[in-house]
Amino acid sequence: MRKELRVRVGTHQAMSLKWTALVMASLFGTAANAAHEHMEHLPEIEVTAHAHDRNSDLHKRMVNSADTASLLQDYTGVYSYQAGGISALPNIRGMNDNRIRILVDGAELTAACANSMNAPLTYISPAAVANISVLAGITPVSMGGDSIAGTITVDSAKPIYAANADAWLYKGSFSTVYRSNNNGLSTALNATAASDNLSLSFTSTMDRGQSYRDGNGDKVLASQFERHIQTLTIGAKGENEDFVLRLSHQEVPHQGFPNQRMDLIDNKADSINASYSRHFAWGDLDTRLYWQEVSHEMGFFSSEKPGQMPMKTRGKDMGYQIKASIPLSDVHTLRVGNEFHRQTLDDYWPPVAGSMMMGPRTFVNINDGRRDRAGIFAEVESQWNSRWSSMLGARIDHVRSTVGEVQAYSTMGMNAADHAAAQRFNGSSRSASDNHLDMTASGKYEFSDTTSLEFGYARKTRSPSLYERYSWGTGSMARNMIGWFGDVNGYIGNPDLKPEKANTISATLDWHDAEKASWQARVTPYFTYVQDYIGVERDARAGVPNNAPRTHLVFDNQDARFYGINMEGAKQLWQDTAWGQGRAKASLAWTRGERINGESLYQIMPLNARVSLEQKKGAWSNGVDVQFVDAKTRVDDVRLEPETGGYTLVDLRSSYQWSKARLDFSVTNLFDRYYALPTGGVNFAQWVADGRQASVPMGPVAGMGRSINLGLTLDF
Repeated sequence: MRKELRVRVGTHQAMSLKWTALVMASLFGTAANAAHEHMEHLPEIEVTAHAHDRNSDLHKRMVNSADTASLLQDYTGVYSYQAGGISALPNIRGMNDNRIRILVDGAELTAACANSMNAPLTYISPAAVANISVLAGITPVSMGGDSIAGTITVDSAKPIYAANADAWLYKGSFSTVYRSNNNGLSTALNATAASDNLSLSFTSTMDRGQSYRDGNGDKVLASQFERHIQTLTIGAKGENEDFVLRLSHQEVPHQGFPNQRMDLIDNKADSINASYSRHFAWGDLDTRLYWQEVSHEMGFFSSEKPGQMPMKTRGKDMGYQIKASIPLSDVHTLRVGNEFHRQTLDDYWPPVAGSMMMGPRTFVNINDGRRDRAGIFAEVESQWNSRWSSMLGARIDHVRSTVGEVQAYSTMGMNAADHAAAQRFNGSSRSASDNHLDMTASGKYEFSDTTSLEFGYARKTRSPSLYERYSWGTGSMARNMIGWFGDVNGYIGNPDLKPEKANTISATLDWHDAEKASWQARVTPYFTYVQDYIGVERDARAGVPNNAPRTHLVFDNQDARFYGINMEGAKQLWQDTAWGQGRAKASLAWTRGERINGESLYQIMPLNARVSLEQKKGAWSNGVDVQFVDAKTRVDDVRLEPETGGYTLVDLRSSYQWSKARLDFSVTNLFDRYYALPTGGVNFAQWVADGRQASVPMGPVAGMGRSINLGLTLDF
């Protein structure tokens, strides 16, 4: 293990990580001394995960970025990989977005796009997020299903009500943020009128930005974006019941993607989300019904990445959730539930007038695609005594997917290969059924008021997506349009794919002071073995030369393993002094993801650490954040993943809170450092601008240079 953790960077970067290690050691040192007497009695358990809740930090992240995925930065072991200004895709412990269950206001949404340009988190602006949480690894079965990495829940604000029946409550807020680097602007307006049992609220958000510049001052082409969301929320409550109805409309007129062959030129979505909860004498009942329809189009809209080729998608998500919580005794609580989710998808590429390759017919990529999942679960949470607690759960899901017949642009010439592939596809079985069995067993033991251990095991299952199974085109252009990884390789689906089955063991050792106010330290090692992991292999049939800038890949089942360690610490430095309150926080994450033959998997974040110093005095809140990232030298050679260098970034932030207003100020990448994103894929837009030279490899996407950000929030 010590050899694997060796930092392979230059002197400056090695010193940066050395100082991070010293900070971590000081934070953990206090904890280790306090808990030493208990360590001799700890069982030899390798590895659990738990929900984090750091919503007090949401404001600073909202000011820095218009991307909701940026709110996940403070969750150790969680990161995102670049996919547009408002569409970064989350990754938990090395496993990407398709392997994560993402719930937006309780609704399970999927990307209706071959490049995941309209991923679930794009349907809510950071300014509208009230709560966000991450459950990694050992996820309760009531929160899991058809996912193996974990669950991310993002919620907007709950309805508010008047304090009494005699007067209505009228309340609202307006916020705006300006970001200098990309001339970005975000606004949010909220207005609420409420009685003591009825609440009406309207929220409108807007996010837009031009292409940003890196630390060298060079423009990162095709990184501009614009988004508008309007939401009407109706709430009603009784003595023991609550009802919430949300009606939402989203429009994304355009969004550029440096690491994709095409851009987003239109995305419209309408959704209905209704929830009802009630407390009965026997327990609590929670229900939800949701529906979303998406109209999506990819193409070209800017001279920063020119081209001509329309790709259209129509998708729907609909489903329901029913969950009951039943106290069986003072010790045991039973939770049972039933869920259903349906995704429908039509993906077609209209002909281009005058083009011999793209016409004369419409290319039908996914026709009448449907993916249904129905599941039931039961779990028992037990508080055995003041020290011991446990959770046992199991769930069964049935997933069925099917698609209709497809067709190529034409039957001859350059489309002959796709026409033959379409005939083979239409003559084959185009449906699949999978049965999932998920189990979770976890426990927590509190050795004292200052030391606790959480541990557990989970088996999780995920079935392939419609694109992973049914993308059928074998021609070069058809393959190149498939892929949400930012690597610009070409992909073809595999109808014979099996579901992924992940077995995870994890543990968290937690030290803290008795009041949980002065200091805390947490260590979480974990190990996951994934049977039938959906990876890729080079497709020898494609005939792509070994020295080509990109390659063609086919989805394939493999076995893989993920392991690593997360470390977190926080310590109160001073309290009630002339400087107010001060605290330090530090975190470190180390992850390995590899096939069983030892080859590295794609988009695994290298060793990284973060140190923060925060100070609060009266209405002022100030902070400095320093992020250290190791060089990325372990890359996925199959996908031609580029290596990246190590770097250090420094951010400053400050805010002032009045009774009815808040001013936020931040400077990200204070020293305007140039760096390449370790999980950002390749910069296809720049490669095109440089002349598409096949002999020149595509470089990585650079991160954003210095940005001065200013935000103002007014309450009324």
